[in-house]
Amino acid sequence: MKLLIATQNKHKVEELTRLMQAYAIEVVSLLEYPEIGEIIEDGDTLEANALIKAKAGFAHCGIPTIADDTGLAVDALNGAPGVYAARYAGENVTYDDNVQKMLNEMFDVPQGQRQAQFQTAAVFYDGNKTVSARGEVHGMITTERQGDSGFGYDPIFYIPEKKKTYAQMDLEEKNNLSHRKRAFAKLIDQLSQTHRAFKVELHN
Repeated sequence: MKLLIATQNKHKVEELTRLMQAYAIEVVSLLEYPEIGEIIEDGDTLEANALIKAKAGFAHCGIPTIADDTGLAVDALNGAPGVYAARYAGENVTYDDNVQKMLNEMFDVPQGQRQAQFQTAAVFYDGNKTVSARGEVHGMITTERQGDSGFGYDPIFYIPEKKKTYAQMDLEEKNNLSHRKRAFAKLIDQLSQTHRAFKVELHN
């Protein structure tokens, strides 16, 4: 089965491709279809944005498509930035811009009140059927960047039980507990009921 991952984010492509290695699926991404241009994500929920991307990917490429959208909900900020995590510091900003704004906003928040949740909505669309699932990981916002791996808010999202941030983990360790993996695991479980490719365990 050929499956499109509707993203041009090379970090996300690498992460999701590894998650799909256990299945009889040929993964392609929008990095191979640059002509599609920017997909406007103007939904007000993670699920809405993921479905927008999945439908756009399917319309352009004509193959079953999976898309996801991730938000960061910070308790001390009343759930912000939420669905707007990627543009928290404004339009056309860098990961570092968003991280710096978060650190600034959280500057005076005490250590015991820095709880946050990474949330991912994953959606599958094949022109007829829509399947969605959500994954979540609880952590804390640090007071400074820690680690050099990952992307986005990874350097300031700390997992207490691991005693490290996402950015201090290698890709395998992060994938094993990530919000994205949890969302995709739930999505694949649902898809395995109707799509044979998602029932295949390992190629070897």
